[in-house]
Amino acid sequence: MPTYRISDAAELLGVSADTVRRMVDSGRLPATRDESGRRLLDGAALAQHLRAVPEDDPARAFSSARNRFRGLVTSVTRDGVMASVEIQAGPHRVVSLMSREAADELGLQVGGLATAIVKSTNVVVETGGGRHA
Repeated sequence: MPTYRISDAAELLGVSADTVRRMVDSGRLPATRDESGRRLLDGAALAQHLRAVPEDDPARAFSSARNRFRGLVTSVTRDGVMASVEIQAGPHRVVSLMSREAADELGLQVGGLATAIVKSTNVVVETGGGRHA
């Protein structure tokens, strides 16, 4: 089973390394120590934590979509009819195309907080090995 160092787990969770240390110290994430004394998180336990959705998440009552990316709006490009909105959510860049009217009604602007909600039947999965011809 793969294991992850605190800094790697922090990147995967989209939080700081200090936050992951506190999660380990409080028992929310299990960890072991390697021969050098560094803490390692079990990949399966980390995956289980990432899959968990809090029972008190208000979105559960109103939507079947579970793929939520909360982040900072980094770009809003409007033309006569359409708008392109980019959100940086941790390491993820999410781009949404919508009507200009929707972007205006939402008050989307660079620097604002927004949540991209993704529900799709087609998802492409790629590993760290890069693209192959």
